[in-house]
Amino acid sequence: MNKRAFLKRNFGIEIEMTGITRVRAAEVVKEHFEGTLSRTYGQNDTHEIRTRDGRVWKITYDGSIRTQRRVAGRRTPAGKEYSVELVSPILTYDEDIESLQELIRKLRKARAFSTKDNCTGIHIHLDGADHTPRSLKNFVNIIHARNDLLYDSLQIERTRMYYCKKMDEKLVEKIKAQKPTTFKGIEDIWYEDYRGPRTRKYHDSRYSFANLHSFFNGVGTVELRGFNNPNLHAGKIRSYIVLALAMNHQALTQKNASSKKPQVENPKFAMRTWLNRIGLIGEEFKNCREHLVKHLEGSAAWRFRRAA
Repeated sequence: MNKRAFLKRNFGIEIEMTGITRVRAAEVVKEHFEGTLSRTYGQNDTHEIRTRDGRVWKITYDGSIRTQRRVAGRRTPAGKEYSVELVSPILTYDEDIESLQELIRKLRKARAFSTKDNCTGIHIHLDGADHTPRSLKNFVNIIHARNDLLYDSLQIERTRMYYCKKMDEKLVEKIKAQKPTTFKGIEDIWYEDYRGPRTRKYHDSRYSFANLHSFFNGVGTVELRGFNNPNLHAGKIRSYIVLALAMNHQALTQKNASSKKPQVENPKFAMRTWLNRIGLIGEEFKNCREHLVKHLEGSAAWRFRRAA
Protein backbone atom coordinates (compact mmCIF):
# COMPACT_ATOMS: atom_id res chain seq x y z
CA MET A 1 0.00 0.00 0.00
CA ASN A 2 1.31 3.45 -0.95
CA LYS A 3 1.39 5.42 2.31
CA ARG A 4 1.59 8.69 0.36
CA ALA A 5 -1.37 7.98 -1.92
CA PHE A 6 -3.44 10.67 -0.22
CA LEU A 7 -1.07 13.35 -1.56
CA LYS A 8 -1.68 12.52 -5.22
CA ARG A 9 -4.94 14.41 -5.84
CA ASN A 10 -5.04 17.96 -7.14
CA PHE A 11 -5.79 20.97 -4.97
CA GLY A 12 -5.87 24.75 -5.07
CA ILE A 13 -5.39 27.32 -2.34
CA GLU A 14 -6.52 30.87 -1.57
CA ILE A 15 -4.45 32.81 0.98
CA GLU A 16 -5.66 36.15 2.35
CA MET A 17 -3.24 38.75 3.68
CA THR A 18 -2.57 42.45 4.10
CA GLY A 19 0.47 44.66 4.85
CA ILE A 20 1.41 45.13 1.19
CA THR A 21 -0.54 46.34 -1.81
CA ARG A 22 -1.91 44.09 -4.53
CA VAL A 23 0.52 45.71 -6.95
CA ARG A 24 3.51 44.77 -4.78
CA ALA A 25 2.18 41.27 -4.09
CA ALA A 26 1.72 40.67 -7.81
CA GLU A 27 5.32 41.78 -8.43
CA VAL A 28 6.55 39.26 -5.84
CA VAL A 29 4.59 36.44 -7.49
CA LYS A 30 5.81 37.49 -10.96
CA GLU A 31 9.44 37.55 -9.82
CA HIS A 32 9.12 34.20 -8.03
CA PHE A 33 7.80 32.39 -11.11
CA GLU A 34 9.61 34.56 -13.68
CA GLY A 35 6.20 34.95 -15.29
CA THR A 36 4.27 37.61 -17.17
CA LEU A 37 1.86 39.99 -15.48
CA SER A 38 -1.46 41.44 -16.59
CA ARG A 39 -4.09 43.43 -14.69
CA THR A 40 -7.88 43.57 -14.98
CA TYR A 41 -9.33 46.70 -13.44
CA GLY A 42 -12.78 46.35 -11.93
CA GLN A 43 -14.53 45.40 -8.72
CA ASN A 44 -11.84 42.88 -7.68
CA ASP A 45 -8.81 44.55 -9.34
CA THR A 46 -7.28 41.23 -10.39
CA HIS A 47 -3.60 40.79 -11.29
CA GLU A 48 -2.82 37.62 -13.26
CA ILE A 49 0.62 36.06 -13.39
CA ARG A 50 1.14 33.49 -16.14
CA THR A 51 4.02 31.13 -15.42
CA ARG A 52 6.28 29.36 -17.89
CA ASP A 53 4.14 26.21 -17.73
CA GLY A 54 1.03 28.19 -18.71
CA ARG A 55 -0.67 28.19 -15.32
CA VAL A 56 -2.17 31.40 -13.93
CA TRP A 57 -1.81 32.72 -10.38
CA LYS A 58 -4.00 35.61 -9.27
CA ILE A 59 -3.72 38.46 -6.80
CA THR A 60 -7.16 39.91 -6.17
CA TYR A 61 -9.24 42.04 -3.80
CA ASP A 62 -11.29 40.52 -0.96
CA GLY A 63 -13.77 42.74 0.85
CA SER A 64 -13.72 40.69 4.07
CA ILE A 65 -10.08 41.53 4.88
CA ARG A 66 -9.47 44.21 7.52
CA THR A 67 -6.61 46.03 5.87
CA GLN A 68 -3.53 47.28 7.68
CA ARG A 69 0.05 48.29 6.95
CA ARG A 70 3.12 48.85 9.09
CA VAL A 71 4.20 52.43 9.77
CA ALA A 72 7.26 52.95 11.99
CA GLY A 73 6.89 49.39 13.27
CA ARG A 74 3.21 49.73 14.14
CA ARG A 75 0.21 48.28 12.34
CA THR A 76 -2.19 51.00 11.24
CA PRO A 77 -5.42 51.01 9.17
CA ALA A 78 -4.84 51.01 5.42
CA GLY A 79 -6.80 51.48 2.21
CA LYS A 80 -8.44 48.87 -0.01
CA GLU A 81 -5.28 48.49 -2.07
CA TYR A 82 -3.88 46.55 0.93
CA SER A 83 -6.54 43.84 0.60
CA VAL A 84 -4.66 40.92 -0.94
CA GLU A 85 -5.82 37.43 -1.80
CA LEU A 86 -3.46 34.99 -3.50
CA VAL A 87 -5.32 32.47 -5.66
CA SER A 88 -3.38 29.51 -7.00
CA PRO A 89 -4.00 27.48 -10.14
CA ILE A 90 -4.43 23.69 -9.88
CA LEU A 91 -1.52 22.32 -7.86
CA THR A 92 -0.07 18.95 -6.92
CA TYR A 93 1.71 18.32 -3.64
CA ASP A 94 4.91 16.70 -4.89
CA GLU A 95 5.44 19.16 -7.75
CA ASP A 96 4.36 22.42 -6.11
CA ILE A 97 4.54 22.40 -2.31
CA GLU A 98 8.16 23.59 -2.02
CA SER A 99 7.64 26.43 -4.50
CA LEU A 100 4.40 27.45 -2.76
CA GLN A 101 6.14 27.58 0.62
CA GLU A 102 8.99 29.64 -0.82
CA LEU A 103 6.49 32.07 -2.37
CA ILE A 104 4.77 32.47 1.01
CA ARG A 105 8.13 33.28 2.62
CA LYS A 106 8.89 35.86 -0.07
CA LEU A 107 5.52 37.58 0.42
CA ARG A 108 6.17 37.74 4.15
CA LYS A 109 9.65 39.17 3.53
CA ALA A 110 7.99 41.81 1.34
CA ARG A 111 6.08 42.91 4.49
CA ALA A 112 2.84 41.00 3.94
CA PHE A 113 1.27 39.79 7.16
CA SER A 114 -1.87 38.33 8.65
CA THR A 115 -3.07 38.47 12.24
CA LYS A 116 -6.29 37.66 14.08
CA ASP A 117 -7.26 41.33 13.71
CA ASN A 118 -7.31 41.12 9.91
CA CYS A 119 -10.06 38.50 9.56
CA THR A 120 -7.89 36.65 7.06
CA GLY A 121 -8.15 32.98 6.26
CA ILE A 122 -7.03 30.19 3.98
CA HIS A 123 -9.32 28.18 1.72
CA ILE A 124 -8.24 24.87 0.23
CA HIS A 125 -10.07 23.51 -2.81
CA LEU A 126 -9.94 19.74 -3.32
CA ASP A 127 -10.51 18.22 -6.74
CA GLY A 128 -14.05 16.82 -6.85
CA ALA A 129 -13.60 14.71 -9.99
CA ASP A 130 -13.37 11.39 -8.12
CA HIS A 131 -16.12 12.10 -5.61
CA THR A 132 -19.32 10.10 -5.47
CA PRO A 133 -22.49 10.62 -3.44
CA ARG A 134 -21.10 8.17 -0.90
CA SER A 135 -17.79 10.02 -0.55
CA LEU A 136 -19.51 13.41 -0.19
CA LYS A 137 -21.62 12.02 2.64
CA ASN A 138 -18.44 10.60 4.17
CA PHE A 139 -16.81 14.04 4.01
CA VAL A 140 -19.74 15.68 5.77
CA ASN A 141 -19.65 13.02 8.48
CA ILE A 142 -15.87 13.21 8.95
CA ILE A 143 -15.99 16.97 9.50
CA HIS A 144 -19.02 16.76 11.79
CA ALA A 145 -17.53 14.00 13.95
CA ARG A 146 -14.43 16.12 14.61
CA ASN A 147 -15.95 19.60 14.61
CA ASP A 148 -14.72 20.48 18.09
CA LEU A 149 -11.31 18.86 17.74
CA LEU A 150 -10.64 20.61 14.43
CA TYR A 151 -11.76 24.03 15.63
CA ASP A 152 -9.61 23.76 18.76
CA SER A 153 -6.63 22.43 16.81
CA LEU A 154 -6.83 25.10 14.11
CA GLN A 155 -7.56 27.93 16.59
CA ILE A 156 -10.23 29.42 14.34
CA GLU A 157 -10.69 33.03 15.37
CA ARG A 158 -14.11 34.21 16.54
CA THR A 159 -13.94 37.00 13.95
CA ARG A 160 -13.93 34.35 11.22
CA MET A 161 -16.62 32.02 12.60
CA TYR A 162 -19.27 33.51 10.30
CA TYR A 163 -17.16 32.55 7.28
CA CYS A 164 -16.43 28.96 8.39
CA LYS A 165 -19.27 27.65 10.54
CA LYS A 166 -19.12 24.21 12.06
CA MET A 167 -20.76 21.40 10.12
CA ASP A 168 -24.51 21.80 10.64
CA GLU A 169 -26.08 19.17 12.92
CA LYS A 170 -29.40 19.47 11.08
CA LEU A 171 -27.75 18.86 7.72
CA VAL A 172 -26.05 15.71 9.04
CA GLU A 173 -29.30 14.40 10.52
CA LYS A 174 -31.23 15.04 7.29
CA ILE A 175 -28.66 13.17 5.24
CA LYS A 176 -28.74 10.31 7.73
CA ALA A 177 -32.56 10.16 7.66
CA GLN A 178 -33.10 10.58 3.92
CA LYS A 179 -30.11 8.48 2.78
CA PRO A 180 -29.65 10.22 -0.60
CA THR A 181 -27.91 8.10 -3.22
CA THR A 182 -27.41 10.79 -5.88
CA PHE A 183 -25.63 14.13 -6.09
CA LYS A 184 -29.02 15.77 -6.71
CA GLY A 185 -30.37 14.28 -3.47
CA ILE A 186 -27.45 15.66 -1.44
CA GLU A 187 -27.68 19.00 -3.24
CA ASP A 188 -31.37 19.39 -2.36
CA ILE A 189 -30.63 18.77 1.32
CA TRP A 190 -27.62 21.14 1.23
CA TYR A 191 -29.74 24.09 0.02
CA GLU A 192 -32.98 23.22 1.81
CA ASP A 193 -32.77 25.86 4.54
CA TYR A 194 -31.54 28.69 2.29
CA ARG A 195 -33.40 31.20 0.17
CA GLY A 196 -32.38 32.53 -3.21
CA PRO A 197 -31.05 30.86 -6.35
CA ARG A 198 -28.54 28.06 -5.89
CA THR A 199 -26.50 29.40 -8.78
CA ARG A 200 -25.48 32.55 -6.91
CA LYS A 201 -21.68 32.61 -6.61
CA TYR A 202 -21.60 33.93 -3.04
CA HIS A 203 -24.42 31.77 -1.74
CA ASP A 204 -24.80 31.81 2.05
CA SER A 205 -24.40 28.03 2.26
CA ARG A 206 -20.73 28.35 1.33
CA TYR A 207 -19.76 29.77 4.74
CA SER A 208 -19.12 26.37 6.31
CA PHE A 209 -15.91 24.55 7.24
CA ALA A 210 -16.69 22.18 4.35
CA ASN A 211 -18.32 24.04 1.48
CA LEU A 212 -20.22 21.89 -1.03
CA HIS A 213 -21.67 24.91 -2.85
CA SER A 214 -18.44 25.04 -4.84
CA PHE A 215 -18.95 21.38 -5.82
CA PHE A 216 -22.56 21.79 -6.94
CA ASN A 217 -22.17 25.08 -8.80
CA GLY A 218 -19.58 24.79 -11.50
CA VAL A 219 -16.28 24.94 -9.63
CA GLY A 220 -16.30 21.18 -9.04
CA THR A 221 -14.32 21.23 -5.80
CA VAL A 222 -14.91 20.55 -2.14
CA GLU A 223 -13.70 23.69 -0.39
CA LEU A 224 -12.37 23.61 3.17
CA ARG A 225 -12.57 27.07 4.74
CA GLY A 226 -11.64 26.40 8.37
CA PHE A 227 -8.07 27.66 8.36
CA ASN A 228 -6.70 30.84 9.86
CA ASN A 229 -3.75 32.45 8.13
CA PRO A 230 -1.02 32.03 10.78
CA ASN A 231 0.90 35.16 9.73
CA LEU A 232 2.10 33.51 6.53
CA HIS A 233 3.84 30.63 8.31
CA ALA A 234 4.85 28.34 5.44
CA GLY A 235 5.14 25.24 7.63
CA LYS A 236 1.69 25.64 9.14
CA ILE A 237 0.14 26.27 5.73
CA ARG A 238 1.77 23.07 4.49
CA SER A 239 0.25 21.19 7.44
CA TYR A 240 -3.21 22.51 6.50
CA ILE A 241 -2.79 21.29 2.92
CA VAL A 242 -1.64 17.85 4.09
CA LEU A 243 -4.59 17.61 6.51
CA ALA A 244 -7.07 18.62 3.80
CA LEU A 245 -5.67 16.05 1.35
CA ALA A 246 -5.73 13.35 4.02
CA MET A 247 -9.37 14.01 4.96
CA ASN A 248 -10.30 14.06 1.29
CA HIS A 249 -8.61 10.69 0.77
CA GLN A 250 -10.38 9.25 3.80
CA ALA A 251 -13.74 10.37 2.43
CA LEU A 252 -12.98 8.87 -0.98
CA THR A 253 -11.62 5.51 0.16
CA GLN A 254 -13.57 4.68 3.31
CA LYS A 255 -16.71 2.59 2.76
CA ASN A 256 -18.65 4.50 5.40
CA ALA A 257 -17.73 7.29 7.82
CA SER A 258 -19.61 7.81 11.06
CA SER A 259 -20.93 11.26 11.99
CA LYS A 260 -20.88 10.35 15.69
CA LYS A 261 -18.51 12.45 17.74
CA PRO A 262 -16.00 10.20 19.51
CA GLN A 263 -15.52 10.48 23.23
CA VAL A 264 -12.36 12.51 23.78
CA GLU A 265 -10.68 12.34 27.18
CA ASN A 266 -7.39 13.68 25.87
CA PRO A 267 -7.70 15.98 22.82
CA LYS A 268 -4.00 15.98 21.94
CA PHE A 269 -3.81 12.18 21.96
CA ALA A 270 -7.08 11.87 20.02
CA MET A 271 -5.82 14.22 17.32
CA ARG A 272 -2.44 12.52 17.04
CA THR A 273 -3.92 9.03 16.67
CA TRP A 274 -6.48 10.26 14.11
CA LEU A 275 -3.76 11.98 12.08
CA ASN A 276 -1.74 8.77 12.06
CA ARG A 277 -4.78 6.80 10.94
CA ILE A 278 -5.50 9.06 7.96
CA GLY A 279 -1.92 9.04 6.71
CA LEU A 280 0.20 11.62 8.56
CA ILE A 281 2.74 9.08 9.76
CA GLY A 282 6.50 9.00 9.78
CA GLU A 283 9.24 11.61 9.80
CA GLU A 284 7.94 13.39 6.66
CA PHE A 285 4.86 14.61 8.50
CA LYS A 286 6.36 15.11 11.97
CA ASN A 287 6.19 18.91 11.69
CA CYS A 288 2.62 18.73 10.38
CA ARG A 289 1.55 16.66 13.39
CA GLU A 290 3.31 19.06 15.75
CA HIS A 291 1.51 22.07 14.26
CA LEU A 292 -1.88 20.34 14.35
CA VAL A 293 -1.71 19.15 17.99
CA LYS A 294 0.14 22.16 19.43
CA HIS A 295 -2.91 24.04 20.71
CA LEU A 296 -4.76 21.02 22.12
CA GLU A 297 -4.82 20.07 25.78
CA GLY A 298 -3.43 16.81 27.12
CA SER A 299 -0.61 14.49 26.18
CA ALA A 300 0.13 13.22 22.68
CA ALA A 301 1.69 10.06 24.14
CA TRP A 302 -0.90 8.88 26.67
CA ARG A 303 -4.65 8.52 26.22
CA PHE A 304 -5.25 8.67 29.95
CA ARG A 305 -3.26 10.39 32.68
CA ARG A 306 -0.34 8.20 33.70
CA ALA A 307 -0.67 6.42 36.99
CA ALA A 308 1.57 7.70 39.76
